[in-house]
Amino acid sequence: MSPLIRSILMVFTASVIGSLGMAFLKKGSAHLTRSIFSFLNAPLLFGIALFLGSSVFYALGIKDGQLSVLYPFVSLGYVWGLLWAKLFFNEAVTKEKAVGLGLILLGVCFVGLGS
Repeated sequence: MSPLIRSILMVFTASVIGSLGMAFLKKGSAHLTRSIFSFLNAPLLFGIALFLGSSVFYALGIKDGQLSVLYPFVSLGYVWGLLWAKLFFNEAVTKEKAVGLGLILLGVCFVGLGS
């Protein structure tokens, strides 16, 4: 496997893991109160752990790749975020959101082709 493909896969994996972290942060935030100890709930801590884990994949991914090509893949987290929002929180997928996601995917493709 070429270093560029490996880097793209690592950054892609990081975007999936990071977006799952976002979903768990949202789930855990429902348990927050005025107490500092309310931050010690499992979904919130798991979301934080996922964000930290995604950072490891990002770092490994950009190590051998071009940052200008790889960093736009971070925006794929928004695509995954919409999917998790629909699956876990039953949020609506509006036409505007779908168009926005299409533009994100188009932009990532153009940047990828530019390398």
